[in-house]
Amino acid sequence: MSSPITQFDRFEDRVPIDVFVVSPNPKLQQELQEKLGPPRWNVIQATSGSGALEVLHKHGTDDGVLLLDPLLPDLEPNEFNAIVRDRFPNTQILMLNSHTGQLLVGSASPTPISTKLVDVVNRNGAVHTNTVLPTVVDHESSRHHLQDGRFKLRGMIGESEPMQRVSIVTRMVAVRDTTVLVTGESGTGKDLVAQEIHLISPRRKQPFIVVNCSAIPETLLEAELFGYTKGSFTGAVQSRIGRIHAAHGGTLFLDEIGDMPLSLQSKILRFLEQGEVQRLGGNDNLKVDVRVVAATNADLKKLISQQQFREDLYYRLAVFPIHLPPLRDRLSDLDELATAFVVRFHPGVSLSREALHVLAQHRWPGNVRELRNAIERATILVGSGHEIKPEHIIL
Repeated sequence: MSSPITQFDRFEDRVPIDVFVVSPNPKLQQELQEKLGPPRWNVIQATSGSGALEVLHKHGTDDGVLLLDPLLPDLEPNEFNAIVRDRFPNTQILMLNSHTGQLLVGSASPTPISTKLVDVVNRNGAVHTNTVLPTVVDHESSRHHLQDGRFKLRGMIGESEPMQRVSIVTRMVAVRDTTVLVTGESGTGKDLVAQEIHLISPRRKQPFIVVNCSAIPETLLEAELFGYTKGSFTGAVQSRIGRIHAAHGGTLFLDEIGDMPLSLQSKILRFLEQGEVQRLGGNDNLKVDVRVVAATNADLKKLISQQQFREDLYYRLAVFPIHLPPLRDRLSDLDELATAFVVRFHPGVSLSREALHVLAQHRWPGNVRELRNAIERATILVGSGHEIKPEHIIL
């Protein structure tokens, strides 16, 4: 199966993305004007920080790409970045070295990618274009990019290549209304990816509603999702909107979607396709504007073959799949994860090298959740001590 990155390579944007080139260097301005252009890019130029703010306000964009030369004549880069982030929070800032053409990745990141911007943009083959992570790296070169530039999701910890790929594709899809299916073993952090998608999307100021499909009894799940009218069943003393309606304008996170009853899956499919819900006991179709992110630790294709999951619903959910690796496949993140949990549960304690060695030998079938619990136990068992040792690790 091809990776999400490979699948995204086949996507071509029909709407040009605004690229604001801010540099006092006329040679660089001219080069980028020639190399970046329709149909993929709409280049807008400014030679100063104040000029850039003026054109940003004029174009009214909140989802463009800003290529910034730090040698501005009128504003310090940090000051300029702060203003842009405050007024245009969805505009991604990429730093440029006007002398070398080197692209520095991230929100004014100091870490360069070892390639020329123009080379990256005009690389042969399919490219990624999006508004939050507009580094337009192709699939084959992304591995090299990860070695030099780091992308990080706010709620997730890890510098390993698998997690860097998750970060990249998550930021790519977040700005669109595309339905996302997050897969991975239990405890890998699928809920954190769903939250991140919402938090960096244009819907971030609207509701983020979570429904755990395995935690709500089958007899109640339909009413929870779609709502009900007064008198529609025993105990329905008043009408109530469902969680889908409550997510209007925002994001609905359907966790453990693989456990959704087959009888309810057709109604979810109808909601996804038509953007409408009908309350239990009601006759009116209510229009809703909701972005859906689903997650599962189940093998949905296996469930399809067992006729326990609808194939058409699977393809409607998996428009953009993101797979989270198990902890055993990213053990290079173990030290950072364990340290972060120690700081959370007992800030005055450190992890001994011997304790870290014990952690590294474990297979972690429960993934990050299991590690979190192990560290929490250790911070209790260490008592008044200042260092977690192997005897404090219970697995």
